[in-house]
Amino acid sequence: MNHIFNFLFGQYSDYETINIVLEIIAVIFGFLSVWYSKKNNILVFPTGMISTLIFVYLLYQWSLLGDMMINAYYFIMSVYGWYIWTRKVDDSHLTPISKTTAKEQKVGTIIFFATLIFVYAVYTFFDKLTSWVAWVDILTTALFFVGMWLMAKRKLENWILWIIADIISIPLYFYKGFTFTSLQYLVFTFIAISGYYAWKKSLGSDLQTA
Repeated sequence: MNHIFNFLFGQYSDYETINIVLEIIAVIFGFLSVWYSKKNNILVFPTGMISTLIFVYLLYQWSLLGDMMINAYYFIMSVYGWYIWTRKVDDSHLTPISKTTAKEQKVGTIIFFATLIFVYAVYTFFDKLTSWVAWVDILTTALFFVGMWLMAKRKLENWILWIIADIISIPLYFYKGFTFTSLQYLVFTFIAISGYYAWKKSLGSDLQTA
Protein backbone atom coordinates (compact mmCIF):
# COMPACT_ATOMS: atom_id res chain seq x y z
CA MET A 1 0.00 0.00 0.00
CA ASN A 2 2.86 2.36 0.88
CA HIS A 3 4.46 1.62 -2.49
CA ILE A 4 1.28 2.69 -4.29
CA PHE A 5 1.02 5.85 -2.19
CA ASN A 6 4.66 6.74 -2.81
CA PHE A 7 4.22 6.06 -6.54
CA LEU A 8 1.26 8.42 -6.73
CA PHE A 9 2.25 11.13 -4.26
CA GLY A 10 5.94 10.68 -3.46
CA GLN A 11 6.89 13.63 -5.67
CA TYR A 12 5.14 15.98 -3.24
CA SER A 13 7.71 15.34 -0.50
CA ASP A 14 9.86 18.21 -1.82
CA TYR A 15 6.98 20.65 -2.39
CA GLU A 16 6.06 23.51 -0.10
CA THR A 17 2.87 22.86 1.87
CA ILE A 18 1.25 26.05 0.61
CA ASN A 19 1.68 24.93 -3.00
CA ILE A 20 0.13 21.53 -2.29
CA VAL A 21 -2.84 23.19 -0.58
CA LEU A 22 -3.23 25.64 -3.45
CA GLU A 23 -3.16 22.82 -6.01
CA ILE A 24 -5.90 20.95 -4.13
CA ILE A 25 -8.05 24.11 -3.92
CA ALA A 26 -7.52 24.80 -7.63
CA VAL A 27 -8.48 21.22 -8.46
CA ILE A 28 -11.66 21.44 -6.37
CA PHE A 29 -12.77 24.64 -8.09
CA GLY A 30 -11.78 23.13 -11.43
CA PHE A 31 -14.12 20.20 -10.72
CA LEU A 32 -16.90 22.63 -9.83
CA SER A 33 -16.34 24.65 -12.99
CA VAL A 34 -16.55 21.64 -15.32
CA TRP A 35 -19.55 20.28 -13.43
CA TYR A 36 -21.39 23.61 -13.76
CA SER A 37 -20.44 23.69 -17.44
CA LYS A 38 -22.06 20.29 -17.91
CA LYS A 39 -25.17 21.63 -16.15
CA ASN A 40 -25.13 24.68 -18.45
CA ASN A 41 -24.91 26.82 -15.29
CA ILE A 42 -23.41 30.32 -15.26
CA LEU A 43 -21.37 29.40 -12.14
CA VAL A 44 -18.95 27.68 -14.53
CA PHE A 45 -17.21 31.03 -14.90
CA PRO A 46 -16.61 32.34 -11.33
CA THR A 47 -15.50 28.89 -10.13
CA GLY A 48 -13.28 28.52 -13.18
CA MET A 49 -11.72 31.94 -12.63
CA ILE A 50 -10.68 31.01 -9.09
CA SER A 51 -9.12 27.75 -10.31
CA THR A 52 -7.27 29.36 -13.20
CA LEU A 53 -5.85 32.20 -11.13
CA ILE A 54 -4.35 29.72 -8.68
CA PHE A 55 -2.98 27.56 -11.49
CA VAL A 56 -1.37 30.58 -13.19
CA TYR A 57 0.62 31.16 -9.99
CA LEU A 58 1.50 27.48 -9.52
CA LEU A 59 2.45 26.85 -13.14
CA TYR A 60 4.70 29.89 -13.08
CA GLN A 61 6.42 28.37 -10.05
CA TRP A 62 6.75 25.06 -11.91
CA SER A 63 8.04 26.75 -15.13
CA LEU A 64 5.29 25.19 -17.25
CA LEU A 65 4.84 28.06 -19.65
CA GLY A 66 2.30 26.52 -22.01
CA ASP A 67 0.05 25.39 -19.17
CA MET A 68 0.40 28.78 -17.50
CA MET A 69 -0.73 30.53 -20.69
CA ILE A 70 -3.68 28.14 -20.97
CA ASN A 71 -4.93 29.17 -17.56
CA ALA A 72 -4.32 32.88 -18.15
CA TYR A 73 -6.31 32.52 -21.37
CA TYR A 74 -9.05 30.62 -19.49
CA PHE A 75 -9.40 33.52 -17.11
CA ILE A 76 -9.78 36.02 -19.95
CA MET A 77 -12.21 33.78 -21.83
CA SER A 78 -14.21 33.24 -18.62
CA VAL A 79 -14.86 36.98 -18.49
CA TYR A 80 -15.88 36.89 -22.17
CA GLY A 81 -17.98 33.74 -21.70
CA TRP A 82 -19.72 35.18 -18.66
CA TYR A 83 -20.82 38.10 -20.84
CA ILE A 84 -21.91 35.88 -23.76
CA TRP A 85 -23.89 33.48 -21.55
CA THR A 86 -25.82 36.33 -19.93
CA ARG A 87 -26.36 38.32 -23.12
CA LYS A 88 -29.92 38.18 -24.41
CA VAL A 89 -30.43 37.42 -28.11
CA ASP A 90 -33.87 39.00 -27.83
CA ASP A 91 -36.12 40.38 -25.10
CA SER A 92 -36.59 37.04 -23.35
CA HIS A 93 -33.92 34.53 -24.48
CA LEU A 94 -30.27 34.18 -23.48
CA THR A 95 -27.57 32.92 -25.87
CA PRO A 96 -28.56 29.27 -26.56
CA ILE A 97 -26.47 26.12 -27.01
CA SER A 98 -25.74 25.64 -30.71
CA LYS A 99 -23.46 23.87 -33.16
CA THR A 100 -20.48 25.60 -34.74
CA THR A 101 -21.04 27.26 -38.07
CA ALA A 102 -18.68 26.88 -41.04
CA LYS A 103 -17.25 30.33 -40.27
CA GLU A 104 -16.64 29.42 -36.62
CA GLN A 105 -14.90 26.20 -37.68
CA LYS A 106 -12.52 28.26 -39.80
CA VAL A 107 -11.89 30.67 -36.94
CA GLY A 108 -11.31 27.72 -34.59
CA THR A 109 -8.78 26.24 -37.01
CA ILE A 110 -6.96 29.58 -37.20
CA ILE A 111 -6.91 29.82 -33.38
CA PHE A 112 -5.53 26.26 -33.18
CA PHE A 113 -2.61 26.79 -35.55
CA ALA A 114 -1.90 30.32 -34.31
CA THR A 115 -1.68 28.91 -30.78
CA LEU A 116 0.68 26.14 -31.91
CA ILE A 117 3.00 28.70 -33.48
CA PHE A 118 2.81 31.13 -30.57
CA VAL A 119 3.45 28.57 -27.81
CA TYR A 120 6.26 27.00 -29.87
CA ALA A 121 7.85 30.46 -30.15
CA VAL A 122 7.54 31.01 -26.39
CA TYR A 123 9.17 27.67 -25.60
CA THR A 124 11.93 28.37 -28.10
CA PHE A 125 12.54 31.88 -26.76
CA PHE A 126 12.94 30.61 -23.20
CA ASP A 127 14.94 27.58 -24.40
CA LYS A 128 12.42 25.19 -22.82
CA LEU A 129 11.82 23.01 -25.89
CA THR A 130 14.01 20.26 -24.48
CA SER A 131 11.78 17.16 -24.31
CA TRP A 132 8.71 15.48 -25.76
CA VAL A 133 6.69 16.88 -22.84
CA ALA A 134 7.03 20.39 -24.26
CA TRP A 135 5.72 19.26 -27.66
CA VAL A 136 2.70 17.59 -26.06
CA ASP A 137 2.14 20.70 -23.97
CA ILE A 138 2.08 22.79 -27.15
CA LEU A 139 -0.58 20.49 -28.65
CA THR A 140 -2.82 20.43 -25.58
CA THR A 141 -2.51 24.20 -25.23
CA ALA A 142 -3.89 24.65 -28.76
CA LEU A 143 -6.72 22.17 -28.15
CA PHE A 144 -7.70 23.82 -24.87
CA PHE A 145 -7.56 27.31 -26.41
CA VAL A 146 -10.08 26.37 -29.10
CA GLY A 147 -12.19 24.37 -26.63
CA MET A 148 -12.46 27.31 -24.25
CA TRP A 149 -13.37 29.68 -27.08
CA LEU A 150 -16.16 27.34 -28.21
CA MET A 151 -17.43 26.89 -24.65
CA ALA A 152 -17.57 30.66 -24.17
CA LYS A 153 -19.72 30.82 -27.29
CA ARG A 154 -21.88 27.94 -26.00
CA LYS A 155 -20.99 25.61 -28.87
CA LEU A 156 -21.64 21.87 -28.51
CA GLU A 157 -18.33 20.87 -30.10
CA ASN A 158 -16.31 22.38 -27.26
CA TRP A 159 -16.77 19.09 -25.38
CA ILE A 160 -15.07 17.06 -28.11
CA LEU A 161 -11.90 19.11 -27.81
CA TRP A 162 -12.03 18.97 -24.00
CA ILE A 163 -12.30 15.16 -24.13
CA ILE A 164 -9.29 14.80 -26.46
CA ALA A 165 -7.14 17.25 -24.51
CA ASP A 166 -8.17 15.83 -21.12
CA ILE A 167 -7.21 12.29 -22.16
CA ILE A 168 -3.78 13.52 -23.28
CA SER A 169 -3.33 15.53 -20.07
CA ILE A 170 -3.91 12.60 -17.68
CA PRO A 171 -0.55 10.83 -18.28
CA LEU A 172 1.18 14.13 -19.08
CA TYR A 173 0.54 15.69 -15.69
CA PHE A 174 1.31 12.44 -13.89
CA TYR A 175 4.63 12.28 -15.71
CA LYS A 176 5.29 15.89 -14.72
CA GLY A 177 4.72 14.89 -11.10
CA PHE A 178 1.36 16.55 -10.41
CA THR A 179 -0.83 13.65 -9.34
CA PHE A 180 -3.75 15.72 -8.06
CA THR A 181 -3.95 17.58 -11.36
CA SER A 182 -3.65 14.31 -13.30
CA LEU A 183 -6.58 12.88 -11.33
CA GLN A 184 -8.47 16.10 -12.01
CA TYR A 185 -8.15 15.54 -15.76
CA LEU A 186 -9.26 11.93 -15.36
CA VAL A 187 -12.49 13.11 -13.75
CA PHE A 188 -12.72 15.93 -16.30
CA THR A 189 -12.75 13.34 -19.08
CA PHE A 190 -15.83 11.58 -17.69
CA ILE A 191 -17.59 14.88 -16.96
CA ALA A 192 -16.80 16.12 -20.49
CA ILE A 193 -18.28 12.97 -22.04
CA SER A 194 -21.38 13.39 -19.89
CA GLY A 195 -21.44 17.11 -20.69
CA TYR A 196 -21.39 16.46 -24.42
CA TYR A 197 -24.45 14.22 -24.24
CA ALA A 198 -26.23 16.59 -21.84
CA TRP A 199 -25.68 19.57 -24.15
CA LYS A 200 -26.61 17.48 -27.20
CA LYS A 201 -29.87 16.48 -25.52
CA SER A 202 -30.55 20.08 -24.56
CA LEU A 203 -29.83 21.22 -28.12
CA GLY A 204 -32.26 18.61 -29.46
CA SER A 205 -34.95 19.77 -27.03
CA ASP A 206 -34.45 23.41 -28.05
CA LEU A 207 -34.77 22.50 -31.74
CA GLN A 208 -38.01 20.57 -31.09
CA THR A 209 -39.40 23.50 -29.10
CA ALA A 210 -38.48 25.90 -31.89
